[in-house]
Amino acid sequence: MYKVVLIRRKNVHCFEEKEEEFANLLIEIGMKKSTAKVLVFLANITEASSRVMERGLDLRQPEVSIATRYLMEQNWITSRESKEESKGRPIKIYKLAKSIYEIIANIENKNTIEASKKLAVIQKLREHSI
Repeated sequence: MYKVVLIRRKNVHCFEEKEEEFANLLIEIGMKKSTAKVLVFLANITEASSRVMERGLDLRQPEVSIATRYLMEQNWITSRESKEESKGRPIKIYKLAKSIYEIIANIENKNTIEASKKLAVIQKLREHSI
């Protein structure tokens, strides 16, 4: 699971080898590094703010923002606002909207469709050889 590290008097969840390996597999099939890390982070924790993800994943705020936006567009995560943890404007709290198994199935379907399209183009190239 995660190891918890004390940073500036706060517990921070950090990747261990298993999570790092899972993220690397997602990167290998074409997912952006920050997106893969955020997805794996949320798969192993109930919910987290973007600030918690920044600290735990050693990512900058824009990287987390881009990753969460993509994951929300895929309907893989949801967000809610919380005023509890900050005195200023509400912060967003993220969590998975689907199980990691459903997300993997979705990735598989998307990659299968893309591969089929590329194979169809290759077949057309063969038919139209010069």
